[in-house]
Amino acid sequence: MAKLRVRLAIAEETLRAIRSGEVDSVMVAGKEGSQVFTLDGAEHVYRLLIESMNEGALTLTGDKIILYANECFARMVKCPLEQVTGSSFRRFLSAEDRAMLRPLMKRSAKSGSKIPVLLHARDGSQVPALLSIRELANEGSKEVIIGMVVTDMTAARRSEELLRTLTHQIVQAQEAERRFVALELHDNITQLLCAVLVRSQTLAEKLSARDEPLKQEAVKLRELLGETANAVERISRGLRPSVLDELGLVAVLRDTTTEFAERTGVGLKVTCAPLATRLPGDIELTLYRILQEALKNVEKHARARQVTVSLQQQGAFIQLTVHDDGTGFEPDRPSIWRKDKSDLGLLSMRERANYVGGTLKITSARRAGTEIEVRIPWTASPAKAVRREV
Repeated sequence: MAKLRVRLAIAEETLRAIRSGEVDSVMVAGKEGSQVFTLDGAEHVYRLLIESMNEGALTLTGDKIILYANECFARMVKCPLEQVTGSSFRRFLSAEDRAMLRPLMKRSAKSGSKIPVLLHARDGSQVPALLSIRELANEGSKEVIIGMVVTDMTAARRSEELLRTLTHQIVQAQEAERRFVALELHDNITQLLCAVLVRSQTLAEKLSARDEPLKQEAVKLRELLGETANAVERISRGLRPSVLDELGLVAVLRDTTTEFAERTGVGLKVTCAPLATRLPGDIELTLYRILQEALKNVEKHARARQVTVSLQQQGAFIQLTVHDDGTGFEPDRPSIWRKDKSDLGLLSMRERANYVGGTLKITSARRAGTEIEVRIPWTASPAKAVRREV
């Protein structure tokens, strides 16, 4: 036992010396003789690994001075490695990114953090990057050491933009097809149904009293044709309302919400601010489609009693807000609706807002209702708001 205690004490002292940097090499006895392992050699292998990475690697002090950087990071910022090491990491960030990075550096010791930034290279170009931050163990010293992996997101950003462009082109093709089908329904099918409706009315009027059973059937046929014509007209308006092209967004918003309230029985209040000039066609269509999708979700899922729709201009933005007092949901977990594909509807609304440079914000909670707010930049002079309720 005494010998074991001595060996344990020697082992503990050896480990302490290794951790504190007092040992340069370790000799291990084995069957094939003693072997020497140098700690410098282990560090050399580690450095080769870091240098061969396709991502930037940094170690920083607590005040963001770069202690170590690999060649990959130096190439990202287009700066010689000797000018990177020893400089401040803040020189490669904008003021906004510096402010975002400060609290993350403090929290990195517990669980690590990630943040997207734009690196400012030496030649003035900007490189989209993702920073992965974690505090490194630094035993025997009170100084904080931060490890950081910098991933160049240029290729990923380019792929995302290409995908978004392709999606936009698909949406434009869909809208063109919707316009064509809507015109066909309105100009041809609806007209034919109206002609058949008139003929059925004439037939019912010509039947005598002794043909009462046939007359009743003719009346039922006329009513069924009327319902069919109304349904076709409603589908046509949903595909592409002619009011949107002829009278603009405010008019189609009023018609759409009125039809929704009459059909579903949900209480609905609309507040519109008349605009000095009409919005561009792509913005009008985007806001209409977002309103259409929001009302569809309310009808299918919300079980709401009251819906409020607001259209107004706030500075250089046009803002549409749709609020309901329904069951609500968890915006971060839209998969709860996946069986009804409503998560695709939320994604579609967000993408449509992005197409025209806008943003979409969803605020919701279980049994607390949902609010969808879309803001799109628009530089026309604001008009005086007038409140209208229906």
